[in-house]
Amino acid sequence: DRKDALLEANISVKNPFCVFRDWLDLALKTPEILEPNAAALATVSPDGRPSNRFVLVKEATAEGFTFFTNYGSRKAGDIAANPNVAISFYWLPLRRSVRIEGVAEKISREDSLKYFHQRPRASQIGAAASPQSQRIPSRSYLDEVEAGIKQKLGVDGEVPLPNWGGYLVRPDLIEFWQGQTDRLHDRIRFRRGAEVESEIDGKLVHKGEDGWIYERLAP
Repeated sequence: DRKDALLEANISVKNPFCVFRDWLDLALKTPEILEPNAAALATVSPDGRPSNRFVLVKEATAEGFTFFTNYGSRKAGDIAANPNVAISFYWLPLRRSVRIEGVAEKISREDSLKYFHQRPRASQIGAAASPQSQRIPSRSYLDEVEAGIKQKLGVDGEVPLPNWGGYLVRPDLIEFWQGQTDRLHDRIRFRRGAEVESEIDGKLVHKGEDGWIYERLAP
């Protein structure tokens, strides 16, 4: 028997958010994983070109997954044109990955402001100084802008919220991957949405909880 097999019978609550929380908790306790909340975020531009980058997912709740960025960045422009995104976590020491698909939406300005001022002050100033994804003439340009902000604010002046904030990704698909040494990996996919429950047959597609269905995929 495989000690690390991902079996449906071992998923006590058939809700992907519960499974994700258990997996993330283990990743957080694994010293070899330095940033368990780092994930690859994929977006698509208005002309259909995909792009990918790493972000830090700061919150995972029953609503979805939240990350923060500059609202003038390439990813923000992509999301404005096409809010369908994908997120992937990969925890090599555990041989585990989580793949998420869903729709991104801006969180409230109040929630963005609250989180912004919880960040280290240097990070706040850095966010204010950087016109993310825009062309700049040199590294020294950033240093000069940063120095100007510091001079203007003084030692303890509050950093105003720049064009920056959070996105909540509301998922309609979450897939859990457990790697196996013989390459017969485990893949269990949860889905929700209009009409998905009509696919339930008790053999290939199963009823989960809170509107989710789940199924096993071949590796």
